Amino acid sequence: MKWNSIVVKLGASILVIVLTILLPLGFIINEIFSGFYYSKMKDQIYDLSNRYANSITSLEDKNILRMFELLADMIDQEIVIVDEQGIVVANSGITSLSKGERIDANDISLLRRNSVIEKEYYDEILDKRFLSVGRPIFAQNRFIGGIFVLASIDEIHQSIHLIRNLIVWAGIGAILLALGFTFIVSRKLANPLLEMERATRKMAEGDLNTKVLVETKDEIGSLAKAINDLAVELYRYRSNQREFFANISHELRTPLTYLEGYARALKNQQYQTEDEKEMYIQIIEQEANRMSKLVNDLFELAKMEEGKLPLHLEEIDLIEVIENAVLKTKVKAKEKGLQLYFHKIYQLPSIYADGLRMEQIVINLIENAIRYTEKGFIKIELSYDQDKVKILIEDTGIGIPKEDLPFLFERFYRVEKSRSREFGGTGLGLAIVKQLVKLQNGTIHVSSEVGRGTSFELTFPIYKGDAQ
Repeated sequence: MKWNSIVVKLGASILVIVLTILLPLGFIINEIFSGFYYSKMKDQIYDLSNRYANSITSLEDKNILRMFELLADMIDQEIVIVDEQGIVVANSGITSLSKGERIDANDISLLRRNSVIEKEYYDEILDKRFLSVGRPIFAQNRFIGGIFVLASIDEIHQSIHLIRNLIVWAGIGAILLALGFTFIVSRKLANPLLEMERATRKMAEGDLNTKVLVETKDEIGSLAKAINDLAVELYRYRSNQREFFANISHELRTPLTYLEGYARALKNQQYQTEDEKEMYIQIIEQEANRMSKLVNDLFELAKMEEGKLPLHLEEIDLIEVIENAVLKTKVKAKEKGLQLYFHKIYQLPSIYADGLRMEQIVINLIENAIRYTEKGFIKIELSYDQDKVKILIEDTGIGIPKEDLPFLFERFYRVEKSRSREFGGTGLGLAIVKQLVKLQNGTIHVSSEVGRGTSFELTFPIYKGDAQ
């Protein structure tokens, strides 16, 4: 092959074009990931530390400290709380700062001056690096301590290193392919690559709605689809993260406000009679229980989504499970004047599931039906075919608009947002039901008509002994 042949010239031209595109593209993608993740983490812990510091009014309540330790486990970050002397009173998992130890004197001095502390912290025992943001805690204009929110940055560095390696290998592969193409093919390759480069620049500027046109099914088309998928995932991640923290902060803010207000009223003896005092105590207890249930539901849902929820699977009789669920919910139905029907059938096949979790599923759905039904009835029916057992739970409640049905099983989603406190609940019940059904190889479908009621249909495979 002659060095001045058209193939060599085209190959060299394509090689130059590919290098010209891939190098800035790789740099941009690297900057997108490194800058995006680090910036998001920094903004997140800045916001969280501010919210937590503002929500704490006393360090004497051990339950509040324990709640923050549990909350840290759910958001995959660490929390350290110190008192006014700099002594650790709460720690969610930083082993080198155990309870009772004193933090650096300079840090506590900065906190006393109402300064925000941002630094990297290295845990020698865990061998991990964290980005730490510390804020002071004031109660009635008096410094009572500080809170530190720490997020691991080791995983970010590992992810960035992996992405860099992937970009390098992708570049090498593209160069090898480019050497075999003709001038016409090189032009066809250059155009979509340039489009991707423009799209990634828009993504770097924050426009995650940018789409790359996928015209082929080859490697270039796959790369375009991957960039589109990346934009979708980044957008979904950003939206879900914002929505989750907005929802959890909203759900926790209301009971915390009640607890703070009525506790202050009791402390200052701002009540007229013992009955009024008892009412305040009852409200505090109710809101504490509500907050505890919310935290427990979040913790349980997190374990389900991670696949860490233990299930005791065995052959179970659905009739017995539903009878127990009906027995436990019929009082609530009777209080609202609702009829609760359970139509039994004989010789119902068994299913392979966790009996207690199945009962939890049915109870959640029945209580949900009771909550949104003002008059009429709730009916539970069983049926089966050759392979599956079906559970149908119907009500004559207010119904659900069609546009809300696809989002019904999402965390904190409520159809009646303006009346959420009137109807009660944490907004997690149906999300928990969906995960429990999925973990037991079942399916759940919902249909509804506004003003006429809602029905949930669950299906589970029939237990077939050793063939299961």
